[in-house]
Amino acid sequence: MTNLAVNPLDASSLLAAFGALGIAAVLFAETGLLVGFFLPGDSLLFTAGLLCVPGATKGPQLELYQVLPAALVGALAGAQVGYLIGRQSGTALLRRVKRRSLLEGVQRAEVLLAKYGHGKAIVLARFIPVVRTVLNPLCGVLDVPVRAFTFWQVLGGTVWTVGVVLAGYVLGSSVPDIDRYLLPIIGLVVVVSVLPIVLEVFRARKSRRHGGDK
Repeated sequence: MTNLAVNPLDASSLLAAFGALGIAAVLFAETGLLVGFFLPGDSLLFTAGLLCVPGATKGPQLELYQVLPAALVGALAGAQVGYLIGRQSGTALLRRVKRRSLLEGVQRAEVLLAKYGHGKAIVLARFIPVVRTVLNPLCGVLDVPVRAFTFWQVLGGTVWTVGVVLAGYVLGSSVPDIDRYLLPIIGLVVVVSVLPIVLEVFRARKSRRHGGDK
């Protein structure tokens, strides 16, 4: 009955219901399946790090030795599956995308690949919501070499998952009574995670304006 009340958009709710197993499942869906684009990857990892600090919050107690492997497995396996889906389905996969947020994510992913090349784009995409969902299948569609994709997605996925979890853990260890500030902190994490998208949209509009002036 508890699981029926789980809010998939609320990191604390997911962690309370499913613990480390939930982290692996959510990250797998967010990074490997287009239907998982709405899931809260950044806030989930950060909150999990906070909950690994004994007594830091009133939420469920998690353990770093469980959280880190679960996050890595979910994020790395999800990205690889997303890539293989894109490679098998080809452009037909992207033609079926109808949601505006996903279409915009595909466009941003294409810009990242064109601007930075495969390696840097794959690493940077890990830190950008929606883009980290669509870039993996897009790399498969574009026939990015499997060895190159695997190397860079493992590197980016490791930096992202371990970095965000440890950021939450360090903050929870350093700030007394952090439970009081949990919601504002998670809100800040969400804002920071979507900031690259806002900046990219702003740059694109500015570029189009200047292009129209010419």
